[in-house]
Amino acid sequence: MHSRSPSPSAPLNPEPSRPEDRAMLGLPPMSYVQAVQSGEHRVPESSAFHKDRSPLHVDGHPPGASSLNTQGFSQRNGLTSYPLARGVHTHRGNSRTNRANAPQGNGTSNNSGRSRRGTSERTGLHWAPLNVGLDRRLQTLVVLYHTISIPIFLTAFFFSCAIPLFWPLLLPYLVYISLFSNTATSGTLVRRSPFLRSLRVWNYFASYFPARLHRSVLLPATRKYIFGYHPHGIISHGAFAAFGTEALGFSTLFPGITNTLLTLDSNFRLPFYRDYALAMGLASVSRESCENLLSKGGLDNAGMGRAITIVVGGASESLDAQPHAIRLVLKRRKGFVKLAIRTGADLVPVLAFGENELYEQVSSDQHPFIRKFQLLVKRTMGFTVPLFHARGVFNYDVGLMPYRRPLNIVVGRPIQVVQQQDRAKIEDAYVDELHARYVRELQRLWEEYRGLFATERTSELEIVA
Repeated sequence: MHSRSPSPSAPLNPEPSRPEDRAMLGLPPMSYVQAVQSGEHRVPESSAFHKDRSPLHVDGHPPGASSLNTQGFSQRNGLTSYPLARGVHTHRGNSRTNRANAPQGNGTSNNSGRSRRGTSERTGLHWAPLNVGLDRRLQTLVVLYHTISIPIFLTAFFFSCAIPLFWPLLLPYLVYISLFSNTATSGTLVRRSPFLRSLRVWNYFASYFPARLHRSVLLPATRKYIFGYHPHGIISHGAFAAFGTEALGFSTLFPGITNTLLTLDSNFRLPFYRDYALAMGLASVSRESCENLLSKGGLDNAGMGRAITIVVGGASESLDAQPHAIRLVLKRRKGFVKLAIRTGADLVPVLAFGENELYEQVSSDQHPFIRKFQLLVKRTMGFTVPLFHARGVFNYDVGLMPYRRPLNIVVGRPIQVVQQQDRAKIEDAYVDELHARYVRELQRLWEEYRGLFATERTSELEIVA
């Protein structure tokens, strides 16, 4: 399913109109006429609807009741959200630089993230302007680092291997991580670094899209939780921003809860990268790791106040990541429900609006042979190879950098689970009941907030497998 082409008359790179966003980017305040034309002074909320009665979407931000600042939070449409990541000191330059530094607006069109300026007629590429602000350059640098972090650490490892001076250190290190280290599955989180997770550099990462985390209800810290993140997307940038760092204020929105983002166990066999992942608080998604995380530590040394985040759809779901649509692999995914029953952890659905919009992918409907090859690789190798592209560092058409498109991560209401530690006594009927309630809550999130965060959708949420 392809993205829609933007209207020729619609600006590809609009300036923000909200006063706080313009202040963040160093832009001068809008005149009243400009504000009216941009929609900042819009009609009352009671009449701000499309013909289908879905709320209007202005400046890439959801409409609704005026934000009510309570302890630094914003509240609208039943959601409590952490303030948009400012990240850094505002860069103030000339007006031309500031205009180039403006965000990309909705970012839901096929050309989102592209600029009219610097277009090459001969190559057809839309080149990024050179006179952009410092904040915007740093945002790009941090996202680029995260996107290629595995090659960076592997390159550092192989470079170290080429220096004989390091061999006495590398040999015992490799033996240790290969045979003795169980840090990724022990559940102790001894390598987790709150300092690293809270570095202001991650605010640049969140501001790139920008990304925001929204809370439906406050979760008590006297329970355990399994957060199910949907959809997987191509790289799950939203999951990392929300649950792998403190850029979106998870600890502030959910005080007393220690959340651990889970990833493939194979990532913890990569030299150097594993140490970085452990310091960021990541852990293995294996069964042993999940059970240890939810049964150790916490308020009672038995997991109380702990949570894990699982990207439920996994690699298979990434093959269905297409802009303006959400297709979930969930029907037969019940292992996380059984895990919740064994550990007594409540289930919390998380729906990330915009995750699938960050990349374009070759359509499996138009290229069925490619899809068959990808599934073959998935069955034999355990991972998949989606054929995707987005933008580059210096252009807006080709590259592995995600588009600058808004990410809105909505955390749903918890589904309380009754613990049953004996696997033999876990009834299939209870598993199916919890799974059905989980799916209903996920669908509720979609139906309630699609008018705010999925205004360019071409289809409804679909559970395909």
